[in-house]
Amino acid sequence: MVDPDNRTMRYFCTCFDQFFLPRGLALYASLCRYCNAFTLYVFCHDHETFDYFTKHPHEGLVPIPISDVEISQPGLQEARANRSRIEFYFTCTPALPLHIFGMYHHIDLISYIDADFFFYSSPESLYREFANGSIGIIAHRYAFGARRFGKFGIYNVGWLMFRRDDQALSCLRWWRDRCIEWCYDRYEDGKFADQKYLDEWPDRFKGVVVLEHKGVNVAGWNIRNYRITEQDSMICIDGIPLICFHFAGFKEVRPYIYKTGFAGFFMWPSRIVRRKIFEPYIQTLSKFGSESIGRRIRKSDTHMASFRKSLRNIIRMLRSIIFCDYLWYFRGRIW
Repeated sequence: MVDPDNRTMRYFCTCFDQFFLPRGLALYASLCRYCNAFTLYVFCHDHETFDYFTKHPHEGLVPIPISDVEISQPGLQEARANRSRIEFYFTCTPALPLHIFGMYHHIDLISYIDADFFFYSSPESLYREFANGSIGIIAHRYAFGARRFGKFGIYNVGWLMFRRDDQALSCLRWWRDRCIEWCYDRYEDGKFADQKYLDEWPDRFKGVVVLEHKGVNVAGWNIRNYRITEQDSMICIDGIPLICFHFAGFKEVRPYIYKTGFAGFFMWPSRIVRRKIFEPYIQTLSKFGSESIGRRIRKSDTHMASFRKSLRNIIRMLRSIIFCDYLWYFRGRIW
């Protein structure tokens, strides 16, 4: 539900490449529905994504080539040379709000959101909770079955809020420098990608608000904590409207067949979750075409390593079947 009396301009930024383009467009579509006035800055990680938005302009969406960020933020070009594609994407995260603040001086508050978010109601209650804070972060709130992932960070990078003030700018610069020093897709010496650094923020910086709204950053790793209901055509989390769901781990495995990713957390998607959370998302995604699922083949794989990988994949597939992880989408409905 949109608050018709609230016309406050909200500024968001996200990033993705051509493989995540349908998700980025779904995020934009959900913002159009539930946010009265917004600008979404999209950092395009490849030429194909930037060319798409150049040829198909969207009101309230500003595409920015990642090369512009590499020029404005020192160290990024060097980091690209020694990291995988996904690791470079992680490395760029703190540079994006910094680039926005440097280019658009009228922006006082920017929210970074992952491209696999999708809105189900207005985010205004979260902004009210943030109030006059400088930095906003949200905990994973791991449920039973997902707590083994706690080593990857107390807080999730999926939604972050930064105000244009000394505290937030100092935080962003510190985070950018740490990510340039080390940002890899593995856990090592208390670090993981761009995310584990967030654990230090509440002690290191002033003005950090740990946002408690239950309806934000709901995901497979925490949904078991909540009672999901429908009230007056709205999906509610413990009686509070769901603002946005984080579809991390979700993917299209074949045309019309999707995987929720819940099995990794030993969680079954309930009927209401399938029909009221996943179905609207897939309906929106389907308007923008099928996703391309990239598969990377490591040259260093030995026959034994390949065997172990195949065995792990079989175990994951069996777990997905046991936990009803697959969704069949046909004629606009999930079956």
